Amino acid sequence: MRGSAAVNDSPSTPPRRPADLWRAGPVLSSSDRPLARYVARPLREFLRVESAGSVLLLLAAAAALVWANSPWSESYGDFWHTHLSLEVGSFHLDGSLQHWVNDALMVIFFFVVGLEIKYELVSGDLRDPRTAALPIVAAVGGMVAPALLYVAVAGGGDAGAGWGIPMATDIAFAVGVLGVLGRRIPSSARLFLLTLAIVDDIGAIVVIAVFYTADLDLVWLAAALGLLLVIVGMRLLRIWLIPAYVVVGVGVWYALFESGVHATLAGVALGLLTPASALLKPDVARDYAQHALADRELDPDEVHRLQFLVAESVPVVERLQHHLHPLSAYLVLPVFALANAGVDLGGAVFANATTTAVGLGIAAGLVIGKPVGILLACVIAVRTGVARLPARTSWGQIAGVGAVAGIGFTVSLFIAGLSFPDSPALTEAAKVGTLGASVVAALVGVVVLLLASGPDATDQADSNRSESA
Repeated sequence: MRGSAAVNDSPSTPPRRPADLWRAGPVLSSSDRPLARYVARPLREFLRVESAGSVLLLLAAAAALVWANSPWSESYGDFWHTHLSLEVGSFHLDGSLQHWVNDALMVIFFFVVGLEIKYELVSGDLRDPRTAALPIVAAVGGMVAPALLYVAVAGGGDAGAGWGIPMATDIAFAVGVLGVLGRRIPSSARLFLLTLAIVDDIGAIVVIAVFYTADLDLVWLAAALGLLLVIVGMRLLRIWLIPAYVVVGVGVWYALFESGVHATLAGVALGLLTPASALLKPDVARDYAQHALADRELDPDEVHRLQFLVAESVPVVERLQHHLHPLSAYLVLPVFALANAGVDLGGAVFANATTTAVGLGIAAGLVIGKPVGILLACVIAVRTGVARLPARTSWGQIAGVGAVAGIGFTVSLFIAGLSFPDSPALTEAAKVGTLGASVVAALVGVVVLLLASGPDATDQADSNRSESA
């Protein structure tokens, strides 16, 4: 039996406008109820703001620091070191809550990063070599210079293992800072920072995989690669059931976990294997919709088929980004910050971070190495003709963006946990150094960008760009 898709009970009833329908329901946030006006809609608008994710990340980090330095500081360590076991037959996993967050929950974050990289390579700015040339060169300079400066300050030995910490840029915080500055910053500068951060993520992933891998088990590594090949085969067979990929993906994660390669890299690999094109052409959904609506009625089976066709007309990468980016930004990263940013600043911890080689090396790398490396790489690329400045962007703004790129919160904390597995004191010093240096880098970046984005910034940017062309 076919069900009518019409809203009206009778043909004589005037049709209701879509706006009126949504105000009356079925969505709470669109209604005129007090709960919608004072809670649901403000929350919805906050989550739409570009910097909302970075605000939640900052609040989570602040909460962790307050908790770890409060009279209840012992409960912070006790809570995150609580062990959680998963056992099914002979299958057994055991780890603290902090390890579950870092090794399992963060897979979602790295999967979203993999999706973003895949999109940029196929449909974004990394597809065009000329457009991508400057941020790629800048990202390389922004990784090499901090690492070298860290080694120069910290030297070798145990402290030298942290050279990868100041290489990373936190996309959420960096883009959030530019979002706070609003229209003072040209969109081309935002795009430059975003592309630079994507390339930076690729570099950080390579560093983690190659240099921060424990004893390698080749059998489990081969198993992980074999499961990735299974996913490739499923794609070739046009298997569209996402839960099937989730099951195999969990197998990839576990195999990497047992191999010694950091398990979160499974998320990156799965993201890069995700199709960046739609599985169906939009014409298929349009033609079916026209045919199904010829009699102006839709039965449940037709609605289900139309939903499927419309969904599969959107590239899988974009669809998964749309669903998972909020989960990563508003849940995964704040939980990660809450689990890792809680450093007890009492005693000698803060003093050690500001005087020892590890803390000073990280501070020098993020605050000095990042902007100097990015700016120097851009100057060389522009002067040699390899690239040119983005439209309406000045050298001062490039310097400011370079300083903002020194915010290394999330991935830097992640690498800090991998750098000193047997030295809690060095790990704490690295975390304090990362937090302090990220705050300084953000403040310096904001000041430089405000000074470089004055009333004469646009004319100066056009003049610089014409000289570099």
